[in-house]
Amino acid sequence: MRLDKFLKVSRIIKRRTVAKEVADKGRIQVNGQLAKSSTMIRIGDVLKISFGNKTLEVAVKSLQDSTKKEAAKDMFEILNETHNDTYEKFD
Repeated sequence: MRLDKFLKVSRIIKRRTVAKEVADKGRIQVNGQLAKSSTMIRIGDVLKISFGNKTLEVAVKSLQDSTKKEAAKDMFEILNETHNDTYEKFD
């Protein structure tokens, strides 16, 4: 499954276009490497997403084409969530 679609279906990011923009700006890593929106995601991958003031690290538990709101939380497991005072961008 594509990274941008996973972020939308799992409801980590609400819209696929926003997920694409975040990935294309270099704010998402998959297994420690910068990822594009078209990067293929597999079960067991670790995603590190840098929002404006927060960094979220999640592990992919399942892949589904569509989910209900309650089932979306079962698609990933939060490993780490940190709040930053300053903006962080991956180099």
